[in-house]
Order: sequence, then structure tokens, then C-alpha cells
Amino acid sequence: MSSSLRRGALAATTLALAAVSLTACGAGNDAQTLEVKPDNAATHVGVIKVQNANIVTDTKGSGEATVTARIFNDGDRDQTLKGIRVDGARAELSPAKGEQKLVVPAGGSLALGGKGNASALLQDFEAAGVKDGNAQPVAFDLSRTGAVKLRATVLPAKHAFETVGPSSSPTGGAPEQGPSASPGEGGSDNPSADASTGASADERGEGATSPSTSPGTEQGGEHSGH
Repeated sequence: MSSSLRRGALAATTLALAAVSLTACGAGNDAQTLEVKPDNAATHVGVIKVQNANIVTDTKGSGEATVTARIFNDGDRDQTLKGIRVDGARAELSPAKGEQKLVVPAGGSLALGGKGNASALLQDFEAAGVKDGNAQPVAFDLSRTGAVKLRATVLPAKHAFETVGPSSSPTGGAPEQGPSASPGEGGSDNPSADASTGASADERGEGATSPSTSPGTEQGGEHSGH
């Protein structure tokens, strides 16, 4: 082999070794640095998966924020979302319209945030140390799995997140932990009718529930002596 060919072969071998060395360094020392993470937080514990977790802050000065996420249950038993903690502060949970609890059904999911969905509202997010741009520690407390923890991105209620911000949370609905009364226990199927009377059936007496039957007898007897 001529000297020129030998020099060319040596040069090619040197370049190949250099390329291998650089590749090894990239895969070893810098691999963690180059790791790409998703924009929205996600994690799973046991059969529970939490995806697209964010904290959305109000931009109108109310001081409120909402925790948004979708919680999946891959198990064969329903679970209940009992609470959400953001750096120790507890969010106020409200079930979706027509629901009493925040249930994550077996083989299904629960959506937090947005029209018609359950909501988790922080009354004073600044007091909880929540700031836009943070990756905030959040814990979802499930009835069977327990705490599912991750870091959720804090974002203002703008653009795509405007529809899941505090202004979109249900108002006037009973919180998940609040008291409830069934129609058969001292209540009525028509709350507005009870409110208009100003008193319960016990306070008014049976005569008050049927006013047409009493004036001719009881009240008539009282006025007959005058």
C-alpha cells in the first residue's frame, strides 16, 4: 500500500474514533441535560394517572386560582377525589353539576376545570406562594390510592387557559365537603316554594299547610263572642 493511501486510512480512522467519543459523551454526561420534558405535568401512582395538571391564576385581581387536570382510574373500583393541596393550602372542591362528589370512575376519568366540569379553587394563591411561571408542588388525595404528587405549571388565565380559569368555575354550588339535605328529610322538592313561605311546616302547624280549611271554624269561633 502506498504511503498516501496509508495516510488517508489513518485519517479516516481518527475521524471515526473522534465521532464515537463525542457520541459517547453526549449519551453519558449530557444525557440528563438534554432531556426534554412535557409542557403539562403528568404522573401516576398505582392505578391512578394525573395528566395535564396546571394551576391557572386569575388576571382580574381576584386573587383566585384553579387547579386543572384530568385524573384517570385504571383500576376496577371507583375512587373519590377527597382533596387537593398546593404547598399546604387546600383547594375548595366543587363537583360537576348534578353530582355530589368528585368521583374518578373505574376505567374512566375525572376532569377538573372548564365549563360543566368539577373545579378546584384556591381563594388566595399568593398567600400559598403560587406565582406565574412556577412549577408548584400539588398533591391529589384519592380515597384508595392516597396522595398523588407532582409539580404543576402556574399559568395566567389567558388565551387557551382562559376557559379553565377561576372565572369559569361554578358559583353558588355546594362544595364537595359541604352539608347536603335530601328532599325527604325536612326539605322540599321545590326549595323556592319553602323559601317564599318564610317558615317550615312544623312552625306553621298543620292548619297553615291547608289555610282553606281553618278560617271557617277556628277563627270563626274566636270572633263570635264580639
